[in-house]
Amino acid sequence: MIEKVRTYADITDFLSIARRYFVNNFYDGMLTVLGIILGFFISALRGSQHTIDSYLVLLTGFATSISMFVSGLSGSYISEKAEQRKLKLALDKAMVLVKEEQKKEEDVKSENEEIKKAMITVNLNRKNEKKKTGIKKPKTKKKKEKTIQEKAERFASIIVSLVNGGAPFLGGILPLIPFFLTKKSGIDTFISSFLIIFVCIVLLGSFIGFISQESILKNILQMLAAFGITMVISILLLH
Repeated sequence: MIEKVRTYADITDFLSIARRYFVNNFYDGMLTVLGIILGFFISALRGSQHTIDSYLVLLTGFATSISMFVSGLSGSYISEKAEQRKLKLALDKAMVLVKEEQKKEEDVKSENEEIKKAMITVNLNRKNEKKKTGIKKPKTKKKKEKTIQEKAERFASIIVSLVNGGAPFLGGILPLIPFFLTKKSGIDTFISSFLIIFVCIVLLGSFIGFISQESILKNILQMLAAFGITMVISILLLH
């Protein structure tokens, strides 16, 4: 199985595609749920007890995460399948052109004569067999076996779709962990959620910097800047 996955990865390069989808969609999922949490955070601040029912945050966050999962899964599968199909058609077209060029270099007449002689010999042998047995063999349709290219494309489409749907779902669920631990969410619960998002962003920035062999600090600061801008704009608008 490991060898098959390696072969499929060499053919389709689905690992790099899945890696990009995971980072982008995990980050998108976190920022989407961050906006929801900020909305409830402002509501809690305006309340007399500065608390809010946790199930409201969980229901909204879960519903959003599930919708991102279904959207990412279905949309990515359709688009990736279409892209892989496009690459296959381009490859098939290139192979046909190569074969045509090879045929031009060969002696077509001699090849046709050899094929005709072979067909005559096969037909005579079949007729002799039918006369001896008197039984006609039923025609059986052979099931077309998928090529390794087709298997690799299907495998890549499934993996990339799962990553594309699962990444925003995971990114949306992680910030909701503190709300599972209490019925009434106070300021400390929201701060814990913001800290989880902060830590995840630092890890994502480090991962991107490691993969791209760029400055890890630079990538972390860029992602934290988007995190900070989202918080400031949301708080200003909602408040």
